[in-house]
Amino acid sequence: MKVVYATDKVENICEDLRMAKKFFDGNTMLAKSLMARINALKRADTIKDIIVQPAFHFHKLKNKNGRDLEGYFAIDVKSRREQWRIILEPLDESEQPYNSCKIDEIAESVRIVEVAEVSKHYE
Repeated sequence: MKVVYATDKVENICEDLRMAKKFFDGNTMLAKSLMARINALKRADTIKDIIVQPAFHFHKLKNKNGRDLEGYFAIDVKSRREQWRIILEPLDESEQPYNSCKIDEIAESVRIVEVAEVSKHYE
């Protein structure tokens, strides 16, 4: 799958171990786990390959504090015990968000995802 990034900052965190360690306040385990998750996304053929793996805990995001999260999903950086999530948006072949993002219907055709952010989304 092709992975694109919402911003240069997000790309640096996801692609550079040194930057990831700094982002996670020196936590090497979280930084390495983030790198492994990004690599798993890149190795997947479609988003369905990620959805079917329970360890990723792929889930739909709900609107929160006035923020419209329709069409966004998350996977765990390391595990459910950690608060950190990778926020993803499935993109079509033109690298545009799907108009109606019903993941069950499009999972087998999503070959591009945008990493919108890495965050403690639920805080």
